[in-house]
Amino acid sequence: MNEPLLITPEIRLSELLERYPQLEQTLLDHSSAFAKLKNPLLRRTVAKVATLRQVAQVGGVPLALLINQLRAAVGQREDTFAETQSEARPDWLHSHAVTASLDARPMLEAGEHPLGRVLNALKDFPAEAVFELVTPFSPAPLLEQVRQKGYLVFSEAVEPELIKSYFFKPPQP
Repeated sequence: MNEPLLITPEIRLSELLERYPQLEQTLLDHSSAFAKLKNPLLRRTVAKVATLRQVAQVGGVPLALLINQLRAAVGQREDTFAETQSEARPDWLHSHAVTASLDARPMLEAGEHPLGRVLNALKDFPAEAVFELVTPFSPAPLLEQVRQKGYLVFSEAVEPELIKSYFFKPPQP
């Protein structure tokens, strides 16, 4: 028998659901954004890289609430996690106009993942330019991958199911 997997904010969604498949329904009960877990492509791709911290952000669910309810559902002890406050709009977004944009909502509706298209667009993106990505939920794993490429990232919910994420390539020293 497998050792119990302690549910933490950094556990990958695929690992969680592999060990505790019954938690899929718990996730679905939290947010309509989690209904996308039923999409096999997103399940195979996003679930492999998304942490529960990112999943909570995508679903608009307080991290502590999500972790504690998942833990309770499998009989683990509950903890309280510090919640991060919303960040203010960065200066680079105020002072630079959006020079390119991708509305990924049709792609996501069709079961496609926009990561490849975003990374391709950013590959030769000029320094000090702003790229805008429009999605129906916060694409937390994608945002993290763009950060790892050296971009500054900011997301804001414009309205329910309308998230705008901005990527800024700082000038090279």
